[in-house]
Amino acid sequence: MTQYFSNQVTIITGAGSGMGRAYALAFARLGAKLGLNDFNQTGLDETIELIKKQTPNCTIVSEVFDVSDQNKMLSFADLCQKKLGNAFVIINNAGIEGAYTPAWLMDLSSYERAMKINFFGVVYGTRAFLPQLLSKNKGHIVNVSSIFGLVGTPNHSDYCASKFAVRGFSEALMCELQNSGVQVHLLHPGGIDTNIVQSTNGQAFSKNYLKTSPEQITAHLIKHIEKGTTRIVYGNDSLKIWLGSKLVPLKILNKFIWSDMKKVIDQKPYNLIKLKKGLFK
Repeated sequence: MTQYFSNQVTIITGAGSGMGRAYALAFARLGAKLGLNDFNQTGLDETIELIKKQTPNCTIVSEVFDVSDQNKMLSFADLCQKKLGNAFVIINNAGIEGAYTPAWLMDLSSYERAMKINFFGVVYGTRAFLPQLLSKNKGHIVNVSSIFGLVGTPNHSDYCASKFAVRGFSEALMCELQNSGVQVHLLHPGGIDTNIVQSTNGQAFSKNYLKTSPEQITAHLIKHIEKGTTRIVYGNDSLKIWLGSKLVPLKILNKFIWSDMKKVIDQKPYNLIKLKKGLFK
């Protein structure tokens, strides 16, 4: 068992279920002290209970709040520093699904919600804890994008926009911190079997694509944090999408993506008259 994370502080947002819960359990086993966040009190309590059963002596600080609230994130960072010490690993994992509808039918609130949580949650988490890493000039920031941060996919323009934004922010941050002791890791999960899909519109997508377990991607992530890997692509369909995004012309790639996904999306036709008038619904 690696000692790299032993007695170090690991911060995980969205720890109440799915990948976040798997990360928390794994880092607890590695001897880390944990700062955990989630929006759902019940889910976060369940994660903490599982950790205590597995690793009774694990030190945990937890708070329930929405990661799109910058002030709450700053307060959480202060609390974790006081109770645990300076952070060593930050995993900006919290995220939500999109609306699973075409851009011409997407309500603007879907874009705003996705960006606030999926993108600004990452920005706020990074900025809140980065001073702690820089104070010792060491540590790791893991920002969770998606394979939908590598390619655009139909009926996911809100989600893709937020995950591409995470990618851009993280790659810029990598460049800025390249001569420091702080490493930035950009994680692009493939189809991970979590409960992120809550809406009826997304159930077909969930059934067909979310097949890799959270425990599998957790083990992969931990290995590549230690190796210093900057871009980490892992999960169902991730390899072919990553290679496609690098090697296949976009016009051809879009045809492949549409062909692969058309069976799991509601193909609502666009209304040219409404589009010309700007009357999006």
